[in-house]
Amino acid sequence: MPLPSREEAYQLLCEWVQSESLRRHMLAVEAAMRAYARHFGEDEDLWGITGLLHDLDYERFPDMEDTEHGHPRTALRLFRERGYPEELIHAVEAHATFLGAPRETLLDKALLACDELTGLILACAYVRPDRDIRSVKVKSVKKKWKNRKFTEAIDREENMAYIQELGVPFDEHIQRVLEAMQGIAEELGVAGEEKRAD
Repeated sequence: MPLPSREEAYQLLCEWVQSESLRRHMLAVEAAMRAYARHFGEDEDLWGITGLLHDLDYERFPDMEDTEHGHPRTALRLFRERGYPEELIHAVEAHATFLGAPRETLLDKALLACDELTGLILACAYVRPDRDIRSVKVKSVKKKWKNRKFTEAIDREENMAYIQELGVPFDEHIQRVLEAMQGIAEELGVAGEEKRAD
């Protein structure tokens, strides 16, 4: 089944997602997934596009209790209609743990392990005086992780379980995701105040 090109996937994202913060989240997860694909010797485009599109319908259909249209059900139907690869479809379904789809592959596990952590790392950059993600260090991410009042919507125990399921040490996981996000600092809007003012 055909994988959309990165350009096609990004156009789809722009069509479905107007929220700047949600777009940045999806770009961050894409970057992290590409880094993991390289690490594991997997298909970087498949992994990256899975990360880029994993929350495609969240803005339009945020009600996860809606068993017909709620996130990610509408997106899953769209992906199937377009003949996207089953690996992508399954990973997006499995990342919505309430749907009960088993996490079987490294792709499935990496998506969940990266998803929430990207949000915490972005928040770490936002609270820095320089708003530059390239100044963020692993130790500061770990410190914020321990502070449960910081991005308190992130369930630390649940997310640690997903990271352990991936089989990568916590520090190494933070480092890989952080470096991936630092590589697209400007796209994420956290490249420092002076560059953001241009």
